[in-house]
Amino acid sequence: MLWFFFCVAVLVIGYFVYGKIIEKIFVINPNKNTPAYTMADGVDYVPMSKGKIWLIQLLNIAGTGPIFGPILGALYGPVAMLWIVLGCIFAGAVHDYMCGMLSVRNGGASMPYLTGKYLGTPVKHFINLLAVVLLILVGVVFVASPAQLLSSITLDVFGTQATGAISVNNAESVTAAAGDVANTAFGLTKESIIVAWTAIIFIYYIIATLLPIDKIIGRIYPFFGGLLLFMSLGMTYGLVANELGTAESYFFNSMGGLTVESFFQNFQPKGDLPIWPLLFLTITCGALSGFHATQTPLMARCAMNESEGRFIFYGAMITEGVIALIWCAIGLSFYPDLVSLQEAISAGSPSKVVYDSSIGYLGAIGGVFAVLGVVILPITSGDTAFRAARLIISEFLNMEQRTLMKRLWIAIPLFVIGYIISKIDFQILWRYFSWANQTVAVVMLWTAAGYLYRYRKFHWVCTLPAIFMSAACYTFLAYNKIGFGLDYTLSLYIGVGLTVLTTAAFFLFVKRESIAGDPDALVNDQPIVSKA
Repeated sequence: MLWFFFCVAVLVIGYFVYGKIIEKIFVINPNKNTPAYTMADGVDYVPMSKGKIWLIQLLNIAGTGPIFGPILGALYGPVAMLWIVLGCIFAGAVHDYMCGMLSVRNGGASMPYLTGKYLGTPVKHFINLLAVVLLILVGVVFVASPAQLLSSITLDVFGTQATGAISVNNAESVTAAAGDVANTAFGLTKESIIVAWTAIIFIYYIIATLLPIDKIIGRIYPFFGGLLLFMSLGMTYGLVANELGTAESYFFNSMGGLTVESFFQNFQPKGDLPIWPLLFLTITCGALSGFHATQTPLMARCAMNESEGRFIFYGAMITEGVIALIWCAIGLSFYPDLVSLQEAISAGSPSKVVYDSSIGYLGAIGGVFAVLGVVILPITSGDTAFRAARLIISEFLNMEQRTLMKRLWIAIPLFVIGYIISKIDFQILWRYFSWANQTVAVVMLWTAAGYLYRYRKFHWVCTLPAIFMSAACYTFLAYNKIGFGLDYTLSLYIGVGLTVLTTAAFFLFVKRESIAGDPDALVNDQPIVSKA
């Protein structure tokens, strides 16, 4: 238990200490007007308070990643928690902060524009395509997981084979009943209920994608935030209550307790899954995620002052890291051993672990609310994924988005493509999403490093994590079956070799300014009074 709270404390300290260092390296300018005022359009560029923006940013970036990823990462042992803490502070939060602040400095520009400006046009064209593909994949995969969980709740509560009150003692039987093909609710089978929930979620996505950001997202998200808070505090309470209520240590129960040696062991039950590079592409959100680079500019368009950046962008990522730690600890503690955790995942994906642990810790009513807290995360990421895709495409086509018809010209084809892709097997989609996600993160880190290098700032805070994750992504692509499926040792050499070439190309092609410092840091604008 002490190790868990120590990790949480390190994340909080990281926000106040390392976050401040990153802010000083970037050099904020509180006197420069932000795009929320200079480009206000009442749709995407809308000034909002930093508290509301922080909440929306957190819900935007925190899909199923900081829950499903840490649960899967727990199979590797406590090294997963190390990656969450160190990755979040030194890579993920830096990635999000730099993306957000560069977008603020460049008129709320999306990531592809930033990449083109600081790394060159060829990289911009590559990331334009990859970012849109990633966002469509996010929109699709973040429909499936909440639809599955909501269908389980529907069958548990209203199904013909509902077992009554749900508790830790009958969670397995309830889950089995929910999956029984003979079980129906309102005359609908489980498959029909999933289709119904999928349709409802897609309808919400369409509305949230088209309406001004403050009309639905800005108003409904505080309610979602309440569910998220309940889920986080409730599951932490479940962990602590079990620790204090048993004679033996409960934390890390699944791996037989925590020792110094366990941090250097690979506990993967399957045995043939190496920590490097798989862990670093298994746990993405909560440590480092390229999806955030597509979401962060949305909130950069609403920030009222550059001084709010650390709280909004760096702070939201740190908070996501805490959520990831909670679910990683649950993965390492709830089941009697990691083999049982693997069996639960194989039987029903990480969503089964979420369902079992929520009911087990908080009982019937509390468990359902905790599951709803999990459900809202992918929904609130999926809606803004399509919104971000629309804005990236409109930026590329130079098509204004003030009028509804112009938004529909882009949004309708996006949802049609999303529906077609949704017919592909979910497991296949998730594997490609994982690689694409971290590849986008790598490009964003190199983009931030390019900005700092150009203006003769201390670029290593971005260059080093960019090098690290480049090696991970290259090795993963060479080794994993979704890539080339090569020998592990050969994949390591390829990963290192390509990373060296990438680093050399960065220093060779990115040009430095003759004078240090970003000119925008010295601008002194006249304040613009919001008409809102």
